[in-house]
Amino acid sequence: QVQLVESGGGSVQAGGSLRLSCAASGHSFSSYARGWFRQAPGKEREFVAAITWSDDNVHYADSVKGRFTISRDNAKNTVYLQMNSLKPEDTAVYYCAADSSLRKVVTGTGNYWGQGTQVTVSS
Repeated sequence: QVQLVESGGGSVQAGGSLRLSCAASGHSFSSYARGWFRQAPGKEREFVAAITWSDDNVHYADSVKGRFTISRDNAKNTVYLQMNSLKPEDTAVYYCAADSSLRKVVTGTGNYWGQGTQVTVSS
């Protein structure tokens, strides 16, 4: 069974850091684009970041540019999101996505999704 499982979420104070991981199983995603979305209670799902299979093309939402970094380790079938200088408005459930199409990942229409990990930032 194909699965994406997020981990690394938690509660931190504003200005702190967290590193999220998304491990895939049941299928190799080494040639797939990978990405992260987030959703706060009562709000729409929001694009955060995406990366191509070759690591040579990354995309970030304006709200996280300069603070978040997406990376991947294809040998481990895993994508990461390093989050620095966290703000209370970063509080959300963070979801991992994957698809053979970068466009589908960026637009939130990819075929594969994890179940999310909670990130809570207190002021």
